[in-house]
Amino acid sequence: MPMKRRLRERPAAAAGPERRRRRAAAGWALVVHGGAGEPGQGASEERHERAVREALARVLEEGGAALAAGASSLDVVEQAVRALEDSPLFNAGRGAVFNAHGEHELEASIMDGRTLRAGAVANLRGIKNPVTLARWVMERTPHVCLEGEGAVAFARAQGMELVGPDYFWTEHRWKALKAARLHTQEEPGATPEHGTVGAVALDRRGDLAAATSTGGRTNKLAGRVGDSSIIGAGTYASNASCAVSCTGHGEYFIRVAAARDVCALMEYAGEDVRSAAARVVHRRLGRLGGKGGLIAVDRGGEIACVFNTATMYRGAVTRDSDVRVAVRRGQGL
Repeated sequence: MPMKRRLRERPAAAAGPERRRRRAAAGWALVVHGGAGEPGQGASEERHERAVREALARVLEEGGAALAAGASSLDVVEQAVRALEDSPLFNAGRGAVFNAHGEHELEASIMDGRTLRAGAVANLRGIKNPVTLARWVMERTPHVCLEGEGAVAFARAQGMELVGPDYFWTEHRWKALKAARLHTQEEPGATPEHGTVGAVALDRRGDLAAATSTGGRTNKLAGRVGDSSIIGAGTYASNASCAVSCTGHGEYFIRVAAARDVCALMEYAGEDVRSAAARVVHRRLGRLGGKGGLIAVDRGGEIACVFNTATMYRGAVTRDSDVRVAVRRGQGL
């Protein structure tokens, strides 16, 4: 059994040359997120926050142990996102939100920074772990993205077990849909729902990978596709720069090609991962009115967690650091 790492929060430290050198020597790193948004109030919200923090910490413990043992970044981000998809706490997989028809439509993507291969799926029904199907698209087809009935048919043909609608039903998501219908009867999809999950990793071979999964937005129009299944918008990874996973109001992330933009700022403008992430979130998204955030790790192991909402569930672990989980602004990794 791997040694248990201590869960803690600590203030963010300024990135400098010495810190970047330490990160470059760290060998591996894993960062995960569980969505960005505005906090609720009361005892129930406190319980939810504790449960989310514990879930993220478990994923980081397991992923960190795998990376330390030599696992690939691609395997680790897939397994991390699968674990979050299996939890009803997050808006992905089992805990996905309902669309305007009272149904679940899931999406996910994954990308290998070494080869620039990518896979994505959208408008899924009955798929327990969309991130794994996205990887199968990447590895077992000549395509990048499959959606809807075609994606489900591919899953069935590949022997993937499908689940019924009841698997995804959760009371708090159903209540959220009813509340959204009361307030936005003439504007389906107007109520945002945060909780998208994602993971980025650097392995001991120096390879980067990223994965993202979501159920979309409460009361969204049937057939809506967000950024989580669009390579370059919600997910991107390149060994030339960094790996990125985004969360928030997907339409805005699509419009600015947010994930790829972070990498491009590093590759073409020479920015470091933190300044590139901040520019995309606070300037490009912020100027359009987009809300959300992103996590990223560069080829030297430097980590960025940037968001323009009040909270973003996030956590990290590296070879030289314990598991750390944070929620609110000012709680650094």
